[in-house]
Formats: sequence, C-alpha cells, structure tokens
Amino acid sequence: MTKPKMRLDLHCHSEASVDCITPLAAFPARCKERGIRVQAITDHNEVWGAQKLQSMVAENGNDLTIIVGEEVSTREGEIVGLYLQEKIPAGLSPEETVAAIKAQGGLVLIPHGFDPMKRHRLSPEALERVAESVDIVEIFNARISRLKWNAAASAWATTHGLPESAGSDAHTVKDIGSAWVETLLAPVDTPEQLLEALNATASEVDGEWTHPAIALAYKGYDFLRDRFRKLAGA
Repeated sequence: MTKPKMRLDLHCHSEASVDCITPLAAFPARCKERGIRVQAITDHNEVWGAQKLQSMVAENGNDLTIIVGEEVSTREGEIVGLYLQEKIPAGLSPEETVAAIKAQGGLVLIPHGFDPMKRHRLSPEALERVAESVDIVEIFNARISRLKWNAAASAWATTHGLPESAGSDAHTVKDIGSAWVETLLAPVDTPEQLLEALNATASEVDGEWTHPAIALAYKGYDFLRDRFRKLAGA
C-alpha cells in the first residue's frame, strides 16, 4: 500500500513583507490548489503575518500547517528562522541572529545563499562562520538567478551532512507552492518533527524555476493592479 505524502514549502512571503502584497487570506486556497500541506511564512524582518495566518487556519479547521518564520536581514545577508515566537530584529551580526533563533528553540535555514546575483544573500564568509549552527539548507529556490546555484547549495548541504529544503520564495499568489519538499505525511508541529520529515529517505526536493526577470514582472503587475484597484475604490 502506498503511504500518503505531503508537500512542504519552507520559504514564502505575504503582505507582511515590504515587497509583497499577497493577502494572508489567499494562502489556504492557493496551497490546497498547489498541493502544499505545510507552508512556512518567512516575511522580511516580520512575523506578524505568519502568526496571523496560523491563527486563521486554526480557527477555520484547515488541515494546512503554517510554520512561523522570518527572513532576517543580518549585517552580512539574510538568514531564515523557523518556529519563531517573536520577531528577531534586523541589523544584527549573523552570529547574533543565529543565537536569537536558537534562543527561541527555532531552526536556522540558509536561503538562496549561493547565488551571487541575490543582493541580500548571506556572504560566503559569514556562512562559514555559522556553518556549525545551520539546521537546513535550501537547495531549490524557485527564484534563483541560475539553476546551478541550487546545485551548489545541494553540494554544500551534502558536504556538511545537513537536511535539504525547497522554497518558492513567492512574492505573488501565483508563485506560492512553486517549490517543495515531498515526503511522507506526518505532523511537523515541532522543529524536531520537521527535521525528521526532511531526513526521511522518501523525502524529495523539486520545483518549478522562474527566471527572476519574469518573477519581477509578475510582482510589478501585482503592485500595479492593486494600486489601480485602490484608486478605483477611492
């Protein structure tokens, strides 16, 4: 008998990010449409959106699991924290940011850290300094500049013996669920359960890559459409 599986997207943005207008209310339906069972909300330097969506999903009895995360802007690039209870301030050192994530019992995830075209990627020097504290490496980012950088992340994760993840890095409704880890259906209510799911032998990373120029055009269209809608309603 085939065991049921689930898909996880561990890097995504909502209206709580300064560069995204995706409504929190759009996530449950879009995740269901894309087959995403576990969605991490990792807004830039904010957690209120993830916390609000988590409450919304719980109140509606939805079977979607929301992980509260944050893509934190350190002084040397971005680091994602998962399973957070409160916002971690921007502008700390990478070491201080990692320590703050761990102090909350959270997991440290390295997003798109191998793409030199990503303006806010974690610097290679900082990555090596915090390497021993990293819990998860994103090896498929749907908005990376070139697919070879996902391969570089995978090689680094293998060298360091770390679990691998995928993230849509979605800034539009359309892109939600465009990258995922598929693994056996299991609860991921705790950091330990997530790591167990990612380490399962049945775990597979996959996704749909979109050229960043196209992704930027979609995001610009979203902002313009939203602006015209507001002007029309004024």
